[in-house]
Amino acid sequence: MAMVVITAKVEDVAKWEEGFRTHGEHFKNMGVTGPIGMAVNDGNEVAACFAPTDVGKFMSRLDTPENVAAMEHDGVKPDTVKVYVMDRTFQP
Repeated sequence: MAMVVITAKVEDVAKWEEGFRTHGEHFKNMGVTGPIGMAVNDGNEVAACFAPTDVGKFMSRLDTPENVAAMEHDGVKPDTVKVYVMDRTFQP
């Protein structure tokens, strides 16, 4: 199963995380059924790691008005969003 990592800068980390945790149904509608990994770095940088059941479905819903509104509500700075589809592996 492919994973998707999304990084961004946010206005306020606490506000972002509080809002992010309210979007469970939204993420389920995007095909995410398992846990979502989250990380926070200095400078209000955040990352979320998703394991959607269908990467195509997930990717097609990133630019929907519902998703854009959710990110705006959570204080995500749109010009800082980066999306990585983890499509390669390495076994040391």
